[in-house]
Amino acid sequence: MWKTIGILAHVDAGKTTFSEQILYHANELREKGRVDHQSSFLDSHEIEKERGITIYADQASFSWNNSTITFIDTPGHIDFSPEMERSIQIMDGAILIISAVDGIQGHTETVWNLLRKHQIPTYLFINKVDREEEDLSRVLQELELELTENMFNHAWLHEDGTMSEEGIECIAERDETILQMYIEEGYDQDEWLHTYKWLVQSGQLFPFGSGSALNDQGIVPFMNHVESCLETSFNYEESFVGRVYKIRHDNNRNRYTYIKALAGTLKIRDEVQLPDGRGEKITQLLTVQGNKLEPVASVQAGQLFAVTGLTEYQPGDTIGNITKQMTLDSVPTLQAKVMTGNEVHVKELLEVFTLLDEEEPSLHVEWNEYFQEMYVRVMGRIQLEVLEKVVEERFGYQVSFGNPEILYKETIRSAVTGYGHFEPLRHYAEVHLHMEPNQSGGAITFRSECHTNDLSVSYQNLIEQYVLEQDHHGLLIGAPLTDVKCTLTIGRAHKEHTAGGDFKEAVHRAIRQGLEKAHNVLLEPYYHFTIKVQQDLIGRILSDVQQASGTFDSPETLGEYVHVQGKVPVATFMDYPSRFASLTSGKGILTLTFSGYEPCHNKEEIIERIAYNKDADPLYTSSSIFCAKGKGYSVPWDEVEQMMHCQLK
Repeated sequence: MWKTIGILAHVDAGKTTFSEQILYHANELREKGRVDHQSSFLDSHEIEKERGITIYADQASFSWNNSTITFIDTPGHIDFSPEMERSIQIMDGAILIISAVDGIQGHTETVWNLLRKHQIPTYLFINKVDREEEDLSRVLQELELELTENMFNHAWLHEDGTMSEEGIECIAERDETILQMYIEEGYDQDEWLHTYKWLVQSGQLFPFGSGSALNDQGIVPFMNHVESCLETSFNYEESFVGRVYKIRHDNNRNRYTYIKALAGTLKIRDEVQLPDGRGEKITQLLTVQGNKLEPVASVQAGQLFAVTGLTEYQPGDTIGNITKQMTLDSVPTLQAKVMTGNEVHVKELLEVFTLLDEEEPSLHVEWNEYFQEMYVRVMGRIQLEVLEKVVEERFGYQVSFGNPEILYKETIRSAVTGYGHFEPLRHYAEVHLHMEPNQSGGAITFRSECHTNDLSVSYQNLIEQYVLEQDHHGLLIGAPLTDVKCTLTIGRAHKEHTAGGDFKEAVHRAIRQGLEKAHNVLLEPYYHFTIKVQQDLIGRILSDVQQASGTFDSPETLGEYVHVQGKVPVATFMDYPSRFASLTSGKGILTLTFSGYEPCHNKEEIIERIAYNKDADPLYTSSSIFCAKGKGYSVPWDEVEQMMHCQLK
């Protein structure tokens, strides 16, 4: 039976060392590696060895008792959260490692919330109990206060399948029906075991164990428990269904698509269908063991594997009949300019970053043709440092990055109709778009109310494509437009002179003309923060939040600590974690998660600093082009409405 288990933790909690111990006991390693010795099996990339942190989600499969298990060792640093979050969504279960010295840390809570969001059965292992500074009882109290009260000591379930009285009472407390049965009828061991597994699988109970990964203490009994209790069921008879979770390229730039099989089987030379109905053929099937790929003839449901032959599938895409889509809470909020010397041809560098963008779609590589500049989106400064090293090691190019800047966005707060007309000689297109505020996080959406008698379905589909295909520039600072609902009310084409690209021009002019009349709003990214500090520090911390233009709820006192939650701009708080660690001597907990975009706290300052000239944007204009006497001429945005050919609505 195949089982995919993720290993997750805050940085330095010991998850890679834990994985090494398991692989050693499964006879997959001859000797145990160590992160600090740069010899760990799963941290096989040079940059991971140098930094001593996990950057890529690597995997290894092994046999354990009655199961074949694939471990996924995920990144523990917040800068690589998108890779971690994609990996979570292909897990059958997860082991969350927590340090008995440090307890719950900022990233621990982030990981926990993601595991709960995606409903992944979770097992807790408290590591480093061999350290002099460890405080197991304190950490258990923290777990109950911060994460969950529904914990189950795995030692209460014996290896012969019987359960101790403490275990039975723990389960009985979770459900009144079970409790009544326990009081009135006693218990049957098989029934209690079945109930226990169901509670764990449904996320109502969380087994925990403790030990030392470095000294091989408590590891094997805990893993035996996880293997015996984690249940999976896959249908091998259905048509193949899979989920793409990452893309990688080898040194020759050959593309490997990594897939989790959810149903059926897949063989070499099988064809899979793209969403548009076209087919692509599987040319190789490979199992993955660390950085080694081994060819196989077929794979089946439950397995993780790589294929060649697929060129268009992206991380998060699904293959076959599946409705549940992959989602990401980890969103980059910074943008940095790529800089390099004159000796590197920009076309070659663009190819490299396009390839990296396939592997990490959150980079959202953007090329500005007019200024001949390239930008990438990132989670933080560490990611930029890693990118520099990756580009040099893999491709031989030396690049650097400008200071990361906040990725602002723009939206509207009023409903308007934008009009765009494009009619130079032998071209023709007209578009009327009603634009109104969309719900927060709604990006740009499109629908059509245009009758097919006025404009064919094929042209309406083109208009939808041009509305949705790229970032449209706002008027305030030229930032991407978001949270706007666009409705095509009417459009017009010419029987002889209309080409598809004419509608692209008309759409861009219509959106821009609408923005000229709208109430435009500048947005900036915000963090949701959770802070836990000792009572004597809360005043200073809240003062820092206020100075950073943040807001917070009423603090809550739990024991000797105070908890507080709130929101704060990324721009004012992205460097705060280091100050927080200094203020609290590393004993406080600060959790930062992206909470969305809200109105900018210093709008006027940003507009003045960027000094965007909306009338000089090389990519966008709000004027329209009309034709008279065989020549096209430009009409300013505030005069175009009276000249439109379609009736205004």
